[in-house]
Amino acid sequence: MTDKLNTVPAAVDIVRRETCFQGFYRLDRVHLRHELFAGGMGRQISRELFVRHDAVCVLPYDPQRDEVVLIEQFRVGAMDKVVNPWLVELVAGLIDKDEAPEEVAHREAQEEAGLTFSALWPMTRYFPSPGGSDELVHLYLGRCSSVGAGGLHGLEEEGEDIRVRVWAFEDALQAVRDGQIANAASIIALQWLALNRDEVRGLWS
Repeated sequence: MTDKLNTVPAAVDIVRRETCFQGFYRLDRVHLRHELFAGGMGRQISRELFVRHDAVCVLPYDPQRDEVVLIEQFRVGAMDKVVNPWLVELVAGLIDKDEAPEEVAHREAQEEAGLTFSALWPMTRYFPSPGGSDELVHLYLGRCSSVGAGGLHGLEEEGEDIRVRVWAFEDALQAVRDGQIANAASIIALQWLALNRDEVRGLWS
């Protein structure tokens, strides 16, 4: 008998897909059947899918000074959940044109923080909410100089109002522990750097 615990389902049958809303983002309703761990196809199910552009997030890091550059901006999704919806975050942007993730990383660093990266270190890729969204996040570490970084940035035509601050790495990591930094990309990136900092500084210093 086949060991069902070791089999990997692969088949997905899209019965019907309909667009419920189309704006900058899109909401689809997908009717589908998929293969079961026990074998065979399951019954038809319906799922709403938030269709987003993939995103690029970058943690700017100065390996000589052991400092990170983080941004703060208002986030509507946090508005009703926390006292202060101005979140501490990474440099980030959407891949909404025909460009590679690395190009987005360099462009957004200039627009959001006035930074130039001399190198990018791919950390990982992850799905932030695959139960209802198809967004894939490309996460990078960006080598930069933190000397003189700071101030107000962002594109006025995109409604961006961004404050840039330099943090000692240990202070940023403590902000994760304290819950002051409370978004997934920043938490993942800072924890990744905590695990790999010696290697990064050895190669980048």
